[in-house]
Amino acid sequence: MRQSLLVLTITALLAACSGQQSTPAGTTTPAKPAASDAAMDAKFAELSKRTLDAWMALSPVNATQAGDHRYDGQLDDLGTAGRQKRLEASKKAVAELATIDASKLSRENQVDAAILRNQLQADIWDIEVMQSWAWDPQVYGGLAGSAIYGLMAREFAPLPQRIASATERMEKLPALFAQARANLDPARVPKIHAQTVAKQNAGILSIVDTFITPHLGELPQAQADRTRAAIDGLKKAVAEQQTWLDKTLVPNAKGDFRIGAEKYDAKLKFALSSSLSRADIKQRAESEMQRVRGVMYGIAQQVLKDKPNAPDMPDKPSDAQQQAAIEAALALAYADHPARDKVVDDAKASLKSATDFVREKDLVTLPDAPVDVILMPEFQRGVAVAYCDSPGPLDKNLKTFYAISPIPDDWTQAQSDSFLREYNGKMIHLLSIHEGIPGHYLEGWHSAKFPSILRGVLRSGLFAEGWAVYTERMMQEQGYLNDDPLFHLVQLKFYLRTIANALLDQGVHVDNWSREQAMQLMTHDAFQQESEAAGKWVRAQLTSAQLPTYFVGAQEQFDLRDAVKQQRGAKFNLKAYHDQVLSYGAPPVRYVRELMLGEPIR
Repeated sequence: MRQSLLVLTITALLAACSGQQSTPAGTTTPAKPAASDAAMDAKFAELSKRTLDAWMALSPVNATQAGDHRYDGQLDDLGTAGRQKRLEASKKAVAELATIDASKLSRENQVDAAILRNQLQADIWDIEVMQSWAWDPQVYGGLAGSAIYGLMAREFAPLPQRIASATERMEKLPALFAQARANLDPARVPKIHAQTVAKQNAGILSIVDTFITPHLGELPQAQADRTRAAIDGLKKAVAEQQTWLDKTLVPNAKGDFRIGAEKYDAKLKFALSSSLSRADIKQRAESEMQRVRGVMYGIAQQVLKDKPNAPDMPDKPSDAQQQAAIEAALALAYADHPARDKVVDDAKASLKSATDFVREKDLVTLPDAPVDVILMPEFQRGVAVAYCDSPGPLDKNLKTFYAISPIPDDWTQAQSDSFLREYNGKMIHLLSIHEGIPGHYLEGWHSAKFPSILRGVLRSGLFAEGWAVYTERMMQEQGYLNDDPLFHLVQLKFYLRTIANALLDQGVHVDNWSREQAMQLMTHDAFQQESEAAGKWVRAQLTSAQLPTYFVGAQEQFDLRDAVKQQRGAKFNLKAYHDQVLSYGAPPVRYVRELMLGEPIR
């Protein structure tokens, strides 16, 4: 879930794409491959530079997020002309890439060429086939919020300069909303998408109120006046958009949120860059579901032993006996949960705890860049409970945000209690491991050090999510929280969520699952609370081919560690392994495996 880019001189880009890097201490170096062709590497570097530069110019909001600030006052053109420019640029780059003999590139450039080709083909497919611009209002709502938030959340430049850029974008946002109204066909827009964006729409004004309005008095008079006028114009545009969302789009939204097998398989291939097919993922996930539930039952037998009113726990339980025992054991963990208004405080404390443990055990090199635990911005709420927002690959030494969505004010006590059972004290620890250390925050810091700008911009979600899930198990294996069996139980439950994500995604979009089928998987098979499962049902409708990245990425991470352990034997060192895995800039895991084990780049 990251985007990025920048224009470099040819010399700088050649250095960035050269693939030269040191091998971490304690690792072994694969057999040296055949020498690459310097002229072919130079040709690829020049193509990469031009492609990145074109992307930045055509997608200014992503450019800002990547740390390229040449276009901070500009806004993406999602109209017919803008889409055509992006399509032509991608097709031209694909054609040029086809003239490069990948076998003559350095191994690192072979990886980058494969990543670039996949992204270009995905962009073409999305514009021509998926056509998100015609049916998904999240495209426009997310872009509008990110256009301002990306400028104001991090201090990459003096405040007046960032507000000036935000002012320019606010002046252009009415045109973006007009493009949304012109492009979106209510007959193709799913109701859930329309309803979600209608709830999020006003959130952009909260960004302005938080980051810009309080500082108007610090600006020169002329700049302050222009910014006030832009804010007034934005308020009118947001109100107009809200009226259209409420009165036109939501009532007339008739589209199917299920994208179907053909589009799903194509999107999954682009999203994963994995050798696992949809059928492979389903088979492996179903097998893992049964295995993990069996391990959880064994822990339940341990923690419930001699407890009054404990359920029957025979060595060979029935499905009902297994379910009852695991639920009873989980109830012990649920009893320890944060207060309704203390979730963020507990997240901060657990992030420190995880960091201290990693340092004490010397498990991986720790980052030296700052991280803040924050309330999730309003315009981004409604899809996930938490996320990690790392700075773009071109913005150095800026803050990472570990964002948590607060419990909505309008939730009943029953809804709040359900949420806090799911996000109990031990689950908050896992959330901080996943989003913070040694998960996304740490991984993002390591990945940003890789010299290839291209790879930083096209950072793999599969790698990032797989690494974060891998670290949950790794921390438990290393004895986090004093080998507490209830922490192990909750860690396995969190892993069940990962497994369920993969099954849920294809169940919804390919197999036409009903809400009841989805909720059965989540609440029964994976032991999720009603509120968490209900939120994930919404997310499964709003997204596709993203939920499997957690499971597939984790499987590939586990498989990679096993393969490297087998190769290195007694020389295997966990910290050296972790540092090396993270040293490649987060390409899809298959390429990390090929680079580490000296296998051909496929």
